[in-house]
Amino acid sequence: MAEGETGETRKVETRTVELLIPLEQYLMAGVHIGTHICNKFMEKFVYRVRPDGLYILDVRRVDERIRVAARFIARYEPEKILAVSARTFGFTPVSKFCALTRCKAVTGRFIPGTLTNPRLEHYTEPDLLIVTDPRADSQAIDEAASIGIPIVALVDTDNRTSNIDLIIPANNKGRKSLALLYWLLARQVLRERGELPPDGDLPVPVEEFETKV
Repeated sequence: MAEGETGETRKVETRTVELLIPLEQYLMAGVHIGTHICNKFMEKFVYRVRPDGLYILDVRRVDERIRVAARFIARYEPEKILAVSARTFGFTPVSKFCALTRCKAVTGRFIPGTLTNPRLEHYTEPDLLIVTDPRADSQAIDEAASIGIPIVALVDTDNRTSNIDLIIPANNKGRKSLALLYWLLARQVLRERGELPPDGDLPVPVEEFETKV
């Protein structure tokens, strides 16, 4: 799947809106590129369907939901937030996000019982879960739902939304897309906490959030 399509620039909603970053930066990272499948709940986040059947997300909605998610995340104590990614391209973005926001990261295989079995060495008791891909991170979602903690998730057009409390519609498969999403989320969370000024930037560039392959 392509990670960026500059040709989409002219076709994405052109209404004047103050985005967190320039529209072109979103498009170059391919944050708006969905899949060839769209479930009914995700239809409201779709801007259009290309002739080849690929669903294109509305960048304005992506930007809006990052803001909403950041305000929500900022209400929690950092050490009580867990961010996970079983998807390889999410390893570095999640690790960098957690290093900057002081949250806990779990990348790679999510060991069953991590949230539900106190006897496990890796047992943890978060108050909030952030997931990279509802399909790949389904074990974490199921356990978080069973203990009743809220779940924030990056959700692509083909992902299930069951048990997810706050959706950030986005391409959660692309390397550049995930890097930009977590970079933006980290920046916005720190702004919401007052640890960065309203127009402050992160001390690391978005490129450092990319998983190297």
